[in-house]
Amino acid sequence: MSLEATINEQLKKAMLAKDEKGLRALRAIKSAILLAKTAEGASAEISEDAEIKMLQKLVKQRKDSIEIFEQQNRADLALKEKEEVEVIEKFLPQQLSAEEIKHVVASIIQEAGATDISALGKIMGIASKQLAGKADGKAISTAVKELLTK
Repeated sequence: MSLEATINEQLKKAMLAKDEKGLRALRAIKSAILLAKTAEGASAEISEDAEIKMLQKLVKQRKDSIEIFEQQNRADLALKEKEEVEVIEKFLPQQLSAEEIKHVVASIIQEAGATDISALGKIMGIASKQLAGKADGKAISTAVKELLTK
């Protein structure tokens, strides 16, 4: 079942259950899917990789908003964003832990023969492709910087 079909099914269930937080998040996902499908040069179907990237983008946007709302002491708005992140993350593949990310990055560094921070861009490119959908870019960057500065 495609992501769009799953979202439509979940949307119906959320409407029947009067699940406000679920409805907000599911409508955001549906909107993003429609935008992706109607974008210039887009095909009728969205690939699984594109779906994962889209969901990660939605989560990142909400996490950035949470950070801003917390800085401005707007706990009410931050809570809504956190609820939406929870719902959206259910549709993403299981994310790797920080230790698992470090392990993968360490093997990439060893394979590439990188010894210092000057290889950051090269390692980030390889790691981002290898861990796409499995880890957040910020977490990958943190692991790469930590291992290259040792």
